[in-house]
Amino acid sequence: MKAEEMRAEYAVLTRPGNGAGTVPFGEVTVPKVDQGGPLGSGDFTYIDISSVDNKQKRITEYKTLAVEAAPSRAKQRLKFGDVLVSMTRPNLNAVAIVPAELDGAVGSTGFHVLRATEGTEPRWLYYAVQTQAFVSAMSELVQGALYPAVRPKDIRAFQIPHPPLDQQKHIVAEIEKQFSRLDEAVANLKRVKANLKRYKAAVLKAAVEGRLVETEAELARREGRSHETGEQLLQRILETRRSQWQGKGKYKEPASPDSTGLRELPEGWVWASPAQMSAGEPYSLAIGPFGSSLKVSDYTTSGMPLVFVRNIRAAMFGGPDTIYVSELKAEDLRAHWVEAGDLLVTKMGDPPGDVCIYPAHRPPAVITADCVKLRLGNFVPTQFFAYAIESDLVHKQILGITKGVAQLKVSLGRFGSIAFPLPPIAEQHRIVAEVDRRLSLLRETEAQVDANLQRAERLRQSILSRAFNSRMILHDGYPEAA
Repeated sequence: MKAEEMRAEYAVLTRPGNGAGTVPFGEVTVPKVDQGGPLGSGDFTYIDISSVDNKQKRITEYKTLAVEAAPSRAKQRLKFGDVLVSMTRPNLNAVAIVPAELDGAVGSTGFHVLRATEGTEPRWLYYAVQTQAFVSAMSELVQGALYPAVRPKDIRAFQIPHPPLDQQKHIVAEIEKQFSRLDEAVANLKRVKANLKRYKAAVLKAAVEGRLVETEAELARREGRSHETGEQLLQRILETRRSQWQGKGKYKEPASPDSTGLRELPEGWVWASPAQMSAGEPYSLAIGPFGSSLKVSDYTTSGMPLVFVRNIRAAMFGGPDTIYVSELKAEDLRAHWVEAGDLLVTKMGDPPGDVCIYPAHRPPAVITADCVKLRLGNFVPTQFFAYAIESDLVHKQILGITKGVAQLKVSLGRFGSIAFPLPPIAEQHRIVAEVDRRLSLLRETEAQVDANLQRAERLRQSILSRAFNSRMILHDGYPEAA
């Protein structure tokens, strides 16, 4: 949309002289909706807090329940046009308007229901509770630490402009026209993000199938020279592990990969397991401590940092939220230390298998129970194996060995025997360089998309601000809108 058109439409939202005073929600809505709960017998439609998508500001997942199984909170009899405002965690702004098809549903008492009285457009209320002024005001009034919430009287005291009904409808129409354009732009941006995700998957798939760069076998043949194959590389790694073993007891051969049902590898490649690829030193392939080995009571505010699943997923380490153990406790947990360049994989989650490389600038740390550490030898680039784990080829194997009822987890033994594709070392370096190049371009595009999505959200708030905040007189005790 052209800037001139946007300015013209904003002018409609902020046109002076419409005679709008301010009123609290309580003066333009019914005092309380019927709290009788579901009627009769049979099934009823139930809307609770989880039914509301706080991003889309609409009801997305209502439930159909038997009357005899009605939750104790299923009390509020809803009507078409009711505006639902979650009283818990108002900063999340879980609000929605009841559509025609859900007229007669029963709502949770966790909502405050704004039902417009005569002279008030329901959608005027619906957009008013989405403004930053409302969110900020409610967030400052929360009570309780474990269950932060506002009271109905807090919501009903909040003041909004209240122009004549025809002007409310006109401004709402302008809001929705601009939101419709924004929604279309956001949908396009999200499609671009989805395409970028598919492109990354395609790049990684080609990388681990030998289709991204010329194979070492092809290159050596064209140049008329010999080369070390993946199988020869693997044998060299295994021989070095045996000769350099310094652990307790007799050297034990690492688990071989289970390549059952996997595709044929390119010429010069071989299947290898994480156990085979791990460095020869003890605890090169390890999980974090479990049970009483590491308790919450061991946590401190200084010492050696701990690495949690959340750190691996976000690929972020350090910062004010870092949890530590004492240096003395860390010594007891030496088998679980992680150092710069180690590969970290989550063994729990939905799904498990998130991966990152522990950064070079971070000090040694201790991994926690649901993390796997893989320390590779100096023979291979760690980044190649990080990319391999991200690929469908390896990630599907991880999903295939995930077990559990209450929590899905991967055992260290099963992880140690999954099949990694192992190309010749020179080819690994070329693959990593090409993946890096392509993903660098992808990240630049993704950053632009994310910036535009944030810009769209700011514009959405700007539209609401123009419609409401520019003429809003807030009652005492509420922060003025910026």
